[in-house]
Amino acid sequence: MGKYIVTLLFSVILLIGGTTESFAASSIYTVKKGDSLFQIAKKHNVTVPDLKKWNNLSTSVIHPNQKLTVANPKTATASSSNAIAKTPSRSNEDKVVKEFTVSASAFTANCNGCSGITATGINLKRNPDSKVIAVDPDVIPLGTKVHVEGYGYAIAGDIGSSIKGNKIDVFFPTKSEAYQWGRKKVKIKILE
Repeated sequence: MGKYIVTLLFSVILLIGGTTESFAASSIYTVKKGDSLFQIAKKHNVTVPDLKKWNNLSTSVIHPNQKLTVANPKTATASSSNAIAKTPSRSNEDKVVKEFTVSASAFTANCNGCSGITATGINLKRNPDSKVIAVDPDVIPLGTKVHVEGYGYAIAGDIGSSIKGNKIDVFFPTKSEAYQWGRKKVKIKILE
C-alpha cells in the first residue's frame, strides 16, 4: 500500500511539473515570415504595447526566427487555467475606459499607393477580415482595443495623415464596403 501511494504521489508531481513546463514553453513565440506584432498579439490574446514592453522593442519591426515573449513574464508560470484571457470580441463584460464621439470615414488596402501594411505591421491584403481602425495616436494609442458603433470590435492599428483629433478611419476589404460606410459620427469605446 505504501509503494502505491508513493508511486501515485510521484506521478502527480511529474504531471504537475510537466504542465508548468509546457505552459512556460508556450510563452515564447518564434516569429515566422509574414508575421506582424498585431497578428501575434491577437493570436496570444495580448496587446501590441505589451509585446513591445515584454520584448524591449522600440518599433514594430520584427524578423523571422526572432523569439518573442508572448505572456506577461511575471505571470508566465501561473497555471494554464489562469492563462486563459478573454478577448473583447468574446466578452460579455467589456471594461470601458473611455467613450466619446468621433468622425469615422473608411479605408481599404487597395488604393493607389497603398502598401496594405499598417503602422503596426498588419498586412491587410493577407488579412482582409481584420477589424482595424486608423487613429490619431495622441488620442487613441496604437494597439488599443476598441468598439466602434456600427463596425464592432477592432484594434487601433494604423495612422493616417488626415486622421487628427477625434477622427478615425475604419478598414474594409473592398472599396464598395468603404464607400457604403461613407463618413459618419459614431460612438467609440476604448476598452481595457
